[in-house]
Amino acid sequence: MKPVSVDICICTFRRTHVADTLRSIAQLQLQPGWRVQVIVADNDDTPIARELVETTGKELNLNLTYVHAPARNISIARNACLNKVTSDLVAYIDDDELASPEWFEAMIASYEKTNADVILGPVRAFYDSSCPEWMRKGDFHSTKPVWVNERIITGYTCNVMFNRTAKSIAGLRFRVDLGRTGGEDSVFFTTIYKAGGKIAYSPDALVTETVPANRASLGWLFKRRYRYGQTHGLLLREELGTGIQQRVKNLVIASSKALFSYVMALANAIKTERMHFWLLRGALHTGVASRLLGSKIIEPYAK
Repeated sequence: MKPVSVDICICTFRRTHVADTLRSIAQLQLQPGWRVQVIVADNDDTPIARELVETTGKELNLNLTYVHAPARNISIARNACLNKVTSDLVAYIDDDELASPEWFEAMIASYEKTNADVILGPVRAFYDSSCPEWMRKGDFHSTKPVWVNERIITGYTCNVMFNRTAKSIAGLRFRVDLGRTGGEDSVFFTTIYKAGGKIAYSPDALVTETVPANRASLGWLFKRRYRYGQTHGLLLREELGTGIQQRVKNLVIASSKALFSYVMALANAIKTERMHFWLLRGALHTGVASRLLGSKIIEPYAK
């Protein structure tokens, strides 16, 4: 097989699990001639993770670069990684995830088959017995792409690989003004799509994550979906500019979808999983409407 070089980027903030993420990368199945470099960007105020990251990297014999990228703004960390990469192909996974041994091979195979600018993989969530049954059945924490008219028009950084030299991507950076709110990755990949970039999906490029106790609640899921909606509302506002008529039209659409979702949640009150599905859809559309009205985007990364 022809030589392959990929820089794998991990942004971390006060998670010792990053060591386990690195261990999973050390176990990747690689073909002869394939090169992997790991870049870890520490987004804390002080370089607290340096010792853990560098010690783990040495133990695993990883080609690893640590960079301190303060502070508490995820876009700063993501951009710090991009500023350090040397390969054309760049991958991102989160510091609370584990890459499957086949992850890298599957990404490369999909990239070579589709010739896409961006390859997304699935994130499978694991739930322990303390998580509510409706949450485990609904699997609301796992991540996969969303198709619109049989196309993927945006993406995420929890499991992705892209060619940074592609015309649609070259020089692109994550928006720092969204680094405390989140949604910077959605905007990044939406920009690529609008510039003519192709986004494809690799179902076998699996990474996994265990749902922690502080995320195993309806409140956390509702807040996350609401923020997703706010990001979509932001994109609509920027696309529509000062056009009041189109903004009002989209506000009516988002509000109608939110109302319909909440009515469906009520109608499914005895079916807990379906009820929560519709509640979370309602949260998404409520977020869209709120941002179209000009409300401030919540800041999950600000603390």
